[in-house]
Amino acid sequence: MPNQPIESTVAAGLRPLTTLRTIVALMLREMATTYGRSPGGYLWAVLEPVGGIAILSIAFSMFLHRPALGTNFPLFYATAYLPFTLYSTLSVKLAQAIQFSKPLLAYPAVTFIDAILARFLLNTLTQIVVFLVVIGGIHLIFGLRATLDMPAILLGLTMAAALGLGVGTLNCYLRAVFPLWDTIWSIVNRPLFIISGVFFLYESVPQAVQRLLWFNPLIHVTGEMRRGFYPTYEAANVSPAYVFGVALTTLAAGLLLLKRAHRDILND
Repeated sequence: MPNQPIESTVAAGLRPLTTLRTIVALMLREMATTYGRSPGGYLWAVLEPVGGIAILSIAFSMFLHRPALGTNFPLFYATAYLPFTLYSTLSVKLAQAIQFSKPLLAYPAVTFIDAILARFLLNTLTQIVVFLVVIGGIHLIFGLRATLDMPAILLGLTMAAALGLGVGTLNCYLRAVFPLWDTIWSIVNRPLFIISGVFFLYESVPQAVQRLLWFNPLIHVTGEMRRGFYPTYEAANVSPAYVFGVALTTLAAGLLLLKRAHRDILND
């Protein structure tokens, strides 16, 4: 009997270490299955946004003399395209977290939170590396000498990642409960690319439209990111508190719903 409290204390102390090892193992498994078996592997993760940014730059440079900020089209579109891709990737990848790790979730040591965290960490790190490679490549190729606001850039990335975590976790529940959710989400999410400031600045649209766009958290993400690359851009509309509020609300809702239903989801 006297040993029980000691054993319980030791077990409680080892639990974080066990969780960390589980998350790392899940990350390594996904790296092998997602990137290790696909043609080009991680190279494709870089080529895809590069292709998208190149198409936007070529298309808009045909009828515009210069972008809305600065003089470089690839940099202007990359500063919005890449954070949007970070959010979009997380919202989709996390929605598939339970389904992807379903065989492993039968083990008591592996929880649905481990599966979500593993996907979040791996895909966030991947997208940040892609961000650094693409932005660095643009500066190198075009010989740009930008004055960067690193706190604003880091805040923009954090906002995008937090929003992707929250929305992705909620989608994880909705995808498991509603079979048609993937189709519904694809339809609902598609216009976001157009109305999230990838092609334009928030300040360039009429005030009536601005009032509606303000409620799109991604318009705050792209605004904050561009503020980090363009010293003259104030991005007065940006509210990190609003973005993090949406992220935390969706994350809390997703975790609560998954906690109640994850056993039924695994048994389906």
